[in-house]
Amino acid sequence: MHYISTRGHPERKAFCEILLEGLAPDGGLYVPEAYPQVDGIMLSRWSGLSYPDLAFEILSLYVDDIPPVDLKTICEKTYTAQIFGSREIAPVRPLETGVYVLELSNGPTLAFKDMAMQLLGNLLEYELARRGEELNILGATSGDTGSAAAYAMRGKNGVRVFMMSPHGRMSAFQQAQMFSLQDDNIHNLAIEGVFDDCQDIVKAVSGDADFKRRHRIGAVNSINWARLMAQVVYYFHCYFQVARNGGTRVAFTVPSGNFGNVCAGHVARMMGLPISSLVVATNENDVLDEFFRTGVYRVRGRADTFETSSPSMDISKASNLERFVFDLIGRDARRTKSLFGDQLRQCGSFDLSGDPAFSQGADRFGFCSGRSIHADRLATIRDTWERSGTLIDPHTADGLKVAREHADSQTPMIVLETALPVKFAETIREALGREPNRPRRFNGLEDLPKRFKVLPVDAQAVKSYISETLQGAG
Repeated sequence: MHYISTRGHPERKAFCEILLEGLAPDGGLYVPEAYPQVDGIMLSRWSGLSYPDLAFEILSLYVDDIPPVDLKTICEKTYTAQIFGSREIAPVRPLETGVYVLELSNGPTLAFKDMAMQLLGNLLEYELARRGEELNILGATSGDTGSAAAYAMRGKNGVRVFMMSPHGRMSAFQQAQMFSLQDDNIHNLAIEGVFDDCQDIVKAVSGDADFKRRHRIGAVNSINWARLMAQVVYYFHCYFQVARNGGTRVAFTVPSGNFGNVCAGHVARMMGLPISSLVVATNENDVLDEFFRTGVYRVRGRADTFETSSPSMDISKASNLERFVFDLIGRDARRTKSLFGDQLRQCGSFDLSGDPAFSQGADRFGFCSGRSIHADRLATIRDTWERSGTLIDPHTADGLKVAREHADSQTPMIVLETALPVKFAETIREALGREPNRPRRFNGLEDLPKRFKVLPVDAQAVKSYISETLQGAG
């Protein structure tokens, strides 16, 4: 298995190379040369596997430069009941007629990001030890990626994390999860902007080939293929729980900001998983909903990126959309580079509405979309609690509201859970007038000492901080 850049860089790379690299040298995102295909026989064979065994089978299709015995050990080490609360790892529960919720928030930081980040941490530690190297990870988070990365990488040999977040734009719980960590290898940078500014800095630093090489810069955002690959597993896992007769097609609704989670569903569908539709649910920052409705991808500036009650989706530049558009337009790397490397930079948008590939996209790839606002979130949280006694977080509420609009009686609809409600207590109080349940280990979290550095929206300032920190550590 080799990986190529969406923008046409000539090098074909092995998995462990892109694991440590992040963005391709030309600014593109790595994708497999071809998606491995699964058939009915393979699906039947996989249907009774445990989560770590299923992860091993799927990852083996994408990773051929780690010995199978080692890859299997990494999967078994990652997906344990001790880390994720049960042997199921990601249970599926029925919510209402024809609608299910895939529980992805039982890991260390109570968010779906743990599902991939725990694996990524173990993969990185393994590969760095094998090479005798170190890696300095630069990441950006709108809320949950940061804490998931920190908890996955804390204490890992050979790894330092520099995680940027938008200053003052996370929930108190999310902020405390990140900033209360005192580990020497974890560095939190609060950027005086929005998430998209943080993401732009990651790309700017990664685009400085000399700095990236000298300081051994890697990535843990969903631009890293390993993250997305790990997320593919739970689409298969969920299918086996819901489609027990093996012939049912299913639909997924995914709350989405950066398009990574739902892009993993796209990959699963391209591999042959029987997915009828992939429903993208956005909040008021609806750049993705606009794209799937109109064919126009129009990024927003800082002033037009709304601060909402589902803050992890307050994103107006969806990095992983590039992977899907690459497939949509026939894997035309030159055109992908023009769209994402030239037109977006010059015009802030591109328009595929007149392209036959876009008009055929819904049928070929199964995508559709919808939008949810604050009033919808409150109503959905309240309605779900009253009807089923199930408490959901605001992002999952965005997903459920949109899922109900697209559900049909013939196809099971699965909503991907984003986080546990305790991370967004203010919104839960507004919706229900009660506090969400809090795991005992997080009592007093917001009162712990915090360790972070406030920096301006300036890639050079971030590079200087990294250089000075590494010089001091040396």
